[in-house]
Amino acid sequence: MNLKAGLALMGALLVAACAETPTAPPVVTGPHPAPPVAHPEPPKTPLPYLPSPVPEDRRLSNLPGWSQSDAFIALEALRSTCVYKKGRQYGQVCADMAKQEFNSPVEIMAFLNAHLQVERIEGTGLMTGYFVPDYEARHEPDAEFSQPVRTKPADLVVVSGSQLTPASSAAKVAARKVGDLYMPYFTRAEIEQIPPNFGTGPAYYMRPEDYFYMQLQGSGFLDLPDGSRVYAAYAADNGWPFVGIAKVMTDRGILEKTQTSGDNIHAWLAAHRGPEAAEVMNANPRYGFFSIQPETTDAVGASGLALPAGSAIAVDPSQNDLGDLFWIDANAGTLKDAFPEYHRLVSALDTGGAIKGKIRADLYVGHGQRAGSEAGRIKHQLKMWRIVPYVPAS
Repeated sequence: MNLKAGLALMGALLVAACAETPTAPPVVTGPHPAPPVAHPEPPKTPLPYLPSPVPEDRRLSNLPGWSQSDAFIALEALRSTCVYKKGRQYGQVCADMAKQEFNSPVEIMAFLNAHLQVERIEGTGLMTGYFVPDYEARHEPDAEFSQPVRTKPADLVVVSGSQLTPASSAAKVAARKVGDLYMPYFTRAEIEQIPPNFGTGPAYYMRPEDYFYMQLQGSGFLDLPDGSRVYAAYAADNGWPFVGIAKVMTDRGILEKTQTSGDNIHAWLAAHRGPEAAEVMNANPRYGFFSIQPETTDAVGASGLALPAGSAIAVDPSQNDLGDLFWIDANAGTLKDAFPEYHRLVSALDTGGAIKGKIRADLYVGHGQRAGSEAGRIKHQLKMWRIVPYVPAS
């Protein structure tokens, strides 16, 4: 029941009570019984305002942008880490957090500064942004909605790189079997020439440029004309390396380097829908496939957890562990109208095919058009610090 309905119901009950004829209280002939003893829950421990025991050079308060950062984003990141880690490395910090009641940003930052410490990751890298798009779809194709939403093909298998012809050094690769040999799976251009197979489920068609962007993001919501909505979740990919078409477009003189935001590229693809746009999109041979699921309100990362907007990142799992906390210092955005800098505590809850390297992050900024505009403008130089629990020397 929402607050408005609750207040209305309360008012109705008060009016009804006033309209009734009051009755005399019952006569008590014996001693008054003792009132029942209340057993309220013990209050949470008040936050101790004590100096941080963390050595000065490892305190979070020394991080760039710490004093201007959002305390509630930081708290959400720690809560997500606590859910994923389930009492492992961050177990004691999570247990201590559960005992506290935070009433202000100052209390949150004081707690974090006293319980966590910094481990610098040397060097600089790149931060990009991603979101869960919300796109129109149809059950029948037409001139505008011509792109089928492809599910994982039955002939796509994942094998060790050594089984591939020619052999690959990769641990796992997407492949197809040709006779007795495993060959690399089809490229984007080749896949688009194959008739779609929707299996037993309904068909879904999108605008080609929307589908391309949904592949880049890894998932999306599909809105149908009858008002229904489904969720297209990442199911598999063809294993080919990702090629960003922004560079392709600048090299061909289609867009200036400062104009290659997500919005500008999407607008160009829409304006040139057909063979011209398809040829540019095919410059990226990587292709994602989806599974259609009932509507969900939250995007879910590789961690299996819902992604909190603004405080979750995708990382390279071969370099950084899922569930770990990081401080990001991202600035000097190269795209027009980009936010100048990002300083915040984030939790590593997702991965991505294009996210490679130790100092590499993809910031999840939310769902919908506004989030998409922000995500498309994030191309920032990145510095990262791993944030770990402080354990006093015994």
